[in-house]
Amino acid sequence: MAAITLNNGHVVSDYGVPYFIAEVNSSHNGNLERAKEMISAAKQAGADCVKFQSWTADTLYSKSYYDANPIAKRMVTRFSMSPEDLRECAAYCAELGVGFSSTPYSKAEVDFLAELNVPFIKVASMDLNNYPYLEYIAKKQMPIILSTGMADMEEIEKAVQTIAATGNDKLCLLHCVSIYPPDNSIINLNQISALREKFPRYPIGYSDHSLGVEVPSAAIALGAGVIEKHFTLDKSKMGWDNGMAMEPDEFAKLVECCKNVQTAMGSKERIVPEAELKQRANMRRSIIAASDLPKGKVLEFADMDAKRPGTGLPPEMMARLVGKRLTSDIEKDTLINAEDIED
Repeated sequence: MAAITLNNGHVVSDYGVPYFIAEVNSSHNGNLERAKEMISAAKQAGADCVKFQSWTADTLYSKSYYDANPIAKRMVTRFSMSPEDLRECAAYCAELGVGFSSTPYSKAEVDFLAELNVPFIKVASMDLNNYPYLEYIAKKQMPIILSTGMADMEEIEKAVQTIAATGNDKLCLLHCVSIYPPDNSIINLNQISALREKFPRYPIGYSDHSLGVEVPSAAIALGAGVIEKHFTLDKSKMGWDNGMAMEPDEFAKLVECCKNVQTAMGSKERIVPEAELKQRANMRRSIIAASDLPKGKVLEFADMDAKRPGTGLPPEMMARLVGKRLTSDIEKDTLINAEDIED
């Protein structure tokens, strides 16, 4: 199974213990203290990493966009966090023992994250086909987690090739649908398996925008090693994608469900556990006399039946008992034991 090691030593692998990323996006509303509250709540809810967005008004949209949407620049500025704030968030994450990372939208923001030595650099779906930018990120030789929303397989393949060409093989791909939230009919979780077949060298995860815990739990059953989920303290508050984000209690439920599924998946090797072996005596059948059988009777199939408990001779021995002589009388509907059979 494919695996990569993040800069903090955490191993992300197919079918492994899932790595949970709490995506805070802009739910902090640009407020540092609120961001710290979110970090603390995400850690308590079971997140392995709290991920921010490193954009600014100058790196996310063009002047052309702002000219057509004058209010947008004020919104982007309001919801962004400065490098100083992000550095403080990273330090707070370290203090609490939870990972910190962010999605950069410029080379300077990539350099900033490399300086912080984050566990991984997250690349948003929107930049999957920005191949020069992918190359720049990959040359940092840091682990990369790449979302694949909106991309066809040819684009994904070129993105992977671009990263691999730099000698960076620390890549994890996330299946993703860039609709917030998507209808279940378009989520297509089987893409997790398809990506694994296409790119067997890299672990596959899932960036989830659905509502509830069912879909990400199913992704774990398909071997997703990473679950990324939007996180908020209060989904009723205004914010980009805030309405489909998970509050702490729901995120904790997500973590619990996904871990339970991962544990329950077990192994492909058929192993009957000791506790289940003990059930054989209670739940399986043993050979019994179908009627009163006298001593000296030569057994036929018609002389035998099988009922619980499973403490006697198993039904699979009936064929071997045919033609054997009884050494004692056997009452109807009682077990035929080994000592009742002539050697």
